[in-house]
Amino acid sequence: MSGTDNFARYPSLKDRVVIITGGASGIGASMVAHFAAQGARPVFLDFDREHGARVSAETGALFLPCDLRDIAALRAVLAEVHAKLGPASVLVNNAARDDRHGWETVEPEYWDERMHTNLRHQFFCAQAVAPQMKAAGAGSIICMGSVSWFKAQGGMPAYTTAKAAVHGLSRGLARDLGPFGIRCNVVVPGWIFTERQQQLWATPESVAANLERQCLKEKLYPPDVARMVLWLAADDSRMVTAQSFVVDGGSI
Repeated sequence: MSGTDNFARYPSLKDRVVIITGGASGIGASMVAHFAAQGARPVFLDFDREHGARVSAETGALFLPCDLRDIAALRAVLAEVHAKLGPASVLVNNAARDDRHGWETVEPEYWDERMHTNLRHQFFCAQAVAPQMKAAGAGSIICMGSVSWFKAQGGMPAYTTAKAAVHGLSRGLARDLGPFGIRCNVVVPGWIFTERQQQLWATPESVAANLERQCLKEKLYPPDVARMVLWLAADDSRMVTAQSFVVDGGSI
């Protein structure tokens, strides 16, 4: 399920600088591998140094440790990417954490931290790279959403709020940046069976219930999302913007 062979090749991605947040594991790590296989120059940011180093060694991608909640540090790292590799052509706002939490116990500090983890950095990454794309007259910004709020999923209100807001952010940026040839879209993953998901929440009962809801009766894995991201990053989707693309096997 993790291979990159036997699927589409995108010549327009060759040698392009691609920035991916949260690339040390899960869906993000699969994106890094898929962009590297296309001949792009992926760079990924993550606070997980151990797994980041491993993904970098496996793919040849540049790994820059960064806590995306620290906007000053994030801006510095993105400036470093520009200095080392040149302007970015693609930004994939992937980093997030879907930690469960009850609405009864949320305090303002936790709420703010969840917004910083799941939403705020998406805007500031786009703000940092958009001038580079504007100068080039083209670019693709891909923000990661979630089916959780579509499904009215409970048990994590700060997460579902942040992920719903991603759609508003992306569509607004698509309008503001479109005159400069910059596209902005959302990819909405369903339940993707990353190692984290399988360890924490994938019980036989929950897996069966999710498959029952899907039109396509197969589990989804990170490459299923990565291949959608590749298409949105490539010139094949050059006139696609302000849209959302659900990769969930037909569960919503």
